[in-house]
Amino acid sequence: MANLVIIDDDPDNVDVLAGIMEIAGHHVRVGYDGEAGLGLVHEEHPDLVLLDVEMPILDGPGMASAMFVHNLGMEQIPVILLSGVVGLRDIAARVGTPYFLSKPYRFNQIMAIVDRALTERVAPRPPVLPSKPASKTW
Repeated sequence: MANLVIIDDDPDNVDVLAGIMEIAGHHVRVGYDGEAGLGLVHEEHPDLVLLDVEMPILDGPGMASAMFVHNLGMEQIPVILLSGVVGLRDIAARVGTPYFLSKPYRFNQIMAIVDRALTERVAPRPPVLPSKPASKTW
């Protein structure tokens, strides 16, 4: 049994996913935007975050970035991005997570990626952008 946080602005998606995860034996807490998700993650660090990409107030990549930047242990939590957005693979690469799944997904797909993330426990590692060379002032 793992402690999961599910963040998605669609209550129907949250209800279905939370139900699936609870049937699988996981403890689930839910939020409906990235800001609420940060609060949930901060108050009790979960084993895994399942995160929608497009949400109001703070989107999924913004929440994942804030988890990393705040550096209070939250940066060690694996994140699965779940979205129907075009270019999800590229968004996951920018977030630095190897875990992502396009909506709509099947029961076996979500269970497989959750099991994989809980086994591997790879936290997001955003790519390091090359720094700009110092400009010459001569």
